[in-house]
Amino acid sequence: MQTQELRDIAVQVRRDIVRMVHACQSGHPGGSLGCADLFVALYFQQMKINNRKGKDTYLSFNMDGKGEDLFFLSNGHISPVFYSTLARRGYFDVKELATFRKIDSRLQGHPTTHEHLPGIRVASGSLGQGLSVAIGAALAKRLNGDKNLVYCLMGDGEQQEGQVWEAAQAAPHHKVDNLIAVIDLNGQQIDGPTEKVMSNRDLKAKYKAFGWNVMEIKDGNDMEQVVAGLRKAKRLTGKGQPIMILMKTEMGAGVDYMMGSHKWHGVAPNDEQLQKALDQLVTTGTIGDY
Repeated sequence: MQTQELRDIAVQVRRDIVRMVHACQSGHPGGSLGCADLFVALYFQQMKINNRKGKDTYLSFNMDGKGEDLFFLSNGHISPVFYSTLARRGYFDVKELATFRKIDSRLQGHPTTHEHLPGIRVASGSLGQGLSVAIGAALAKRLNGDKNLVYCLMGDGEQQEGQVWEAAQAAPHHKVDNLIAVIDLNGQQIDGPTEKVMSNRDLKAKYKAFGWNVMEIKDGNDMEQVVAGLRKAKRLTGKGQPIMILMKTEMGAGVDYMMGSHKWHGVAPNDEQLQKALDQLVTTGTIGDY
């Protein structure tokens, strides 16, 4: 898929995000908007997934994920970008996005497994747990002789959780070199800038000291840089070290009044703000809203 096609899908995903959060007046648009390019690059180009269709014409999905790459979202509050990407990729009907955070919906505010939503392999939202799960999945692939990769996304505020560092120590010790982890460095969390709430200091130096192969994506909202970074990360796998990508993004990317502020971490736009966002998020194609 060409870069411009990926960009258009990312814009549509952003349109989905603001519409979903607006419709229920609840959710987390800021981080979701910032990570749209990564999700689209992963699911529409970089990850090997099962492209077989089930009896309902949607992508066939199984929990064990044998023979395909796996993705685990640790910072589960950015579920809108995850749900939109899965729907647009063909796991379930795009129209289901309209049920986000509603009673009896499979699209809960944080991803859950008991709802049996295709594409979701672990409940997430309790921050700090995703990397541990991803390491377990990567080790399982090794035991099963499965050569595919495991991806995990975490937030930078999430690095303040102790469990993250237990996992960070475990992965290099066990030479989990089929794992690519990403930290979304948007510099914001619910209570303010991460530097003011609790500084992460030098994450690059920290992960290198723990034994990770660390690389950076300077602009995680530039599709070309995201794709190039993911390709480089894949080339680095299988060499005895887990891979960590430090990816700089802008919270609220694509919507000017949301960009760069922690205030849009978990606030829904009103009617006027929604329209302003949609006016800014314009694709060159005809993907279409739900």
